[in-house]
Amino acid sequence: MNTPEKSRSSALRPSIKQFLRKRIVAQLAIGLAGLAVCGAVLIGLAVALTWPNLPALHAMTDYRPSVPLRVYTADRVLIGEFGQEHRNVVRFEDIPLVMKQAMLAAEDDEFYEHGGIDWMGVARAAVTNVINRSKSQGASTITMQLARNFYLSSDKTYLRKFYELLLTFKIEAELTKDQILELYMNQIYLGHRSYGFEAAARTYLGKPLAEVTAAEAALLAGVPKAPSRSNPITNLDRAVVRQHYVLGRMEALGFLTPEQAQAAREQPLQIRGTEGMQSDGFPVHGEYPAELARQILYGLFQDDTYTRGIDVYTTINSKDQEAAYQAVRSGVLDYTRRTAYLGPEDLINLPPDIEQDTQAFEEILDTVQEETPDSSDLLTGIVLSASPTEVKVARSASEIVTVSDKKALAIVARALSPKASDTLRIQRGSVVRLHKNGDYWEILNLPTVQAALVSLSPKDGAMRAVIGGFDFYSGSFNRATQAWRQPGSTIKPFIYASALERGMTPATQISDQPFVLTVEQTGSRPWTPKNDNNKYETMQTLRQGLYRSKNMVSIRILQAVTPQYAQDYLTRFGFQKDRWPAVLPMALGAGGATPLQLASAYTVFANGGYRVPPYLIDRVTDRSGNVLMQAQPVIAGDEAARAIDPRTAWVTDDMLLDVASRGTGARAKRELKRDDIRGKTGTTNDAIDVWFAGYTPTLATTVWMGFDQPKSLGSNAFGSGLALSTWLDYMRPVLKDIPEQPQRPHPDGLLVHNGEYYFSEFPPGRAIASLDLPTGDELTDFLENMRPSDGSPTQVRQPNAPSGVLPSNVRPASPIGQADQPAAAPITAPSPVTPAPSANRVAPSVPATSPHPAGNANTTLAIPIPLAPPSTTSRQQGGY
Repeated sequence: MNTPEKSRSSALRPSIKQFLRKRIVAQLAIGLAGLAVCGAVLIGLAVALTWPNLPALHAMTDYRPSVPLRVYTADRVLIGEFGQEHRNVVRFEDIPLVMKQAMLAAEDDEFYEHGGIDWMGVARAAVTNVINRSKSQGASTITMQLARNFYLSSDKTYLRKFYELLLTFKIEAELTKDQILELYMNQIYLGHRSYGFEAAARTYLGKPLAEVTAAEAALLAGVPKAPSRSNPITNLDRAVVRQHYVLGRMEALGFLTPEQAQAAREQPLQIRGTEGMQSDGFPVHGEYPAELARQILYGLFQDDTYTRGIDVYTTINSKDQEAAYQAVRSGVLDYTRRTAYLGPEDLINLPPDIEQDTQAFEEILDTVQEETPDSSDLLTGIVLSASPTEVKVARSASEIVTVSDKKALAIVARALSPKASDTLRIQRGSVVRLHKNGDYWEILNLPTVQAALVSLSPKDGAMRAVIGGFDFYSGSFNRATQAWRQPGSTIKPFIYASALERGMTPATQISDQPFVLTVEQTGSRPWTPKNDNNKYETMQTLRQGLYRSKNMVSIRILQAVTPQYAQDYLTRFGFQKDRWPAVLPMALGAGGATPLQLASAYTVFANGGYRVPPYLIDRVTDRSGNVLMQAQPVIAGDEAARAIDPRTAWVTDDMLLDVASRGTGARAKRELKRDDIRGKTGTTNDAIDVWFAGYTPTLATTVWMGFDQPKSLGSNAFGSGLALSTWLDYMRPVLKDIPEQPQRPHPDGLLVHNGEYYFSEFPPGRAIASLDLPTGDELTDFLENMRPSDGSPTQVRQPNAPSGVLPSNVRPASPIGQADQPAAAPITAPSPVTPAPSANRVAPSVPATSPHPAGNANTTLAIPIPLAPPSTTSRQQGGY
């Protein structure tokens, strides 16, 4: 039974419990409030102490990234980029909308809503890290990533995260959202030394960012998550998985319709380095001139070359450069196609039916590709099966190429024979090179022969195209500027030009009969030079000797003017005296010249006699477009640049017209169907080097072909074949839209007699009428014998003649160069002499002994083209 006391006691107990509970809650609340106040105070103190020490944002507001050296053509096409970071800064308004949307979908779709920090993401990451007892999970927004990229490390510590949060607030307070996104998209690292999406688009897709599609934008937007592991070059499959995720996010956010997203998923991706794309991602094969420009700039700026954002504008024409690349590539492959197939590059053990296991087969193919990478359009593959009628080659598990064309099979027929040796045989597991030739595939060796092409403007020496070898990436040695080779008969026009200034004319008659030099005469070994076809005429005119490339005529001309005079004369064209010994084989090209030197020398004939040194760089600017250096090239027409008598240039040019129309280079005029083509073929002994140097009034181009380690190209190799074919393949597209140019007017001081040209100081009756022609009377031949003008002993004699027999005579007998003396023997009475039509009067001939001045130029950019070290000479030179 309850008493009143018990009832009151029972009623008080809940009240006490409630009171105690409220008191505890109040104490906890006070405690928590105190802790919060203390935390706020501590945080406030931390912020107060840290905020003033945060870095200023001038690196962002005055954004000056480490920008690499960029090299452009004259028509502003990018051909090279050098530096630790490949970066192309683009303005916010120039970034395609689809790229911005893809980036937001991939990294931070609420970027424009939050204040720089995604608090829900932070909470989620904190919970995950507590559960996993790690700091692996982050919640970085675009602004937070930007703060880390500019100022902080990527270490996952709470202190770094605190600084990151403070910097994020500061960035958001001082920059607009568009500015933040612009900086992020230019700064973020995207693998393969690419910083920013413009650089990544060029690196992975070979195109500017402005041209990317939704599929390509999503691919790029997926890279920042793991740029080293998930980029499309390192792991395309992983990159595609990430791309599909980004496309799904873009569809969910309304950036793409379902149809657009599906179309993007199905779009084939052309990744740089695959078939049809250049390995460096540039639209033009300008590797050689770009590297040459880099060498020149490094000599000026040293390591700053790669970081201060220098832009180099070269004289290269992008269309000419690409035409040169294709011409050289085609010429080398054509030679390779016609020579014996040497066998596969390797043989691997390919298990039966391995191609059915896609993953395992792809791993094998990846290994082969790493060890034997593609060379532009020469693609590496593994043979799956081979027979005389068909070869199947795998490029990938899904790309199987069938080689079945008869012309293609004929190239490798020996390697498909059951009797072929193990090293030659094409069989299952063979690693071979595939090439698409028109509409069919073929198997070729990686070429061992090399070629070079240089094309210059005769007006000022500007380099329009430079190709230094078959494949820049197999070795960057630039044969156009560094390979010292014997130029063969391409040197003859310069010897003939020297003879014009010593009293000969195009009508001078010269013996074409063979001769020998004895051991006593050479000081080393007997020399029996021959004409290329081993055919000889009684005599040839000087003009005929040039366009028919007669060796006997050329040697006699050199003997008459003397090797010493010709050696000095060559320096007027830019040849180096120490590379041209003053001996008679000089007439056949026994010396050293680079393709660039030879092309430059021919510009002297093309422009009327002016030496215009070649140059590559037109101007150098900083990243803001301020001109740091500007070239001031020598211009043809500046008399300070006069190299040879204008009449010599005109007459030699006229004779070279004959070479390209009815001589050894006649195919040039026949195929181009132009009357303004001049040129000269060249083939050294045993066809070690073959050349064609030709020009029009607006373009001078030289082509060389040979092996790096000198050896014969074959008995059927000639400059008029291999080299001229490549020259034509280049000049045909380059000259397509250039009107044919008329021949220059005659300069003053030329006379015309019987259709030939004479200098006014060497008119008919005083010019040299003949050289080494026998009269039929031995006494007359002996008395009228012409020794070299320097009085040196006899240098040549007729074959089988007694050792004491003197060389045949020259008429008239007046020493060459002494035209004021009367002729020693009569010649046919001349018909009336008519002065040639003249242009404006130009300066007289440069004295034979005076070196030609190089002309005036801006010394800042008058930088010699880098050449090979002296040790390269012996390796590169061929035989006589």
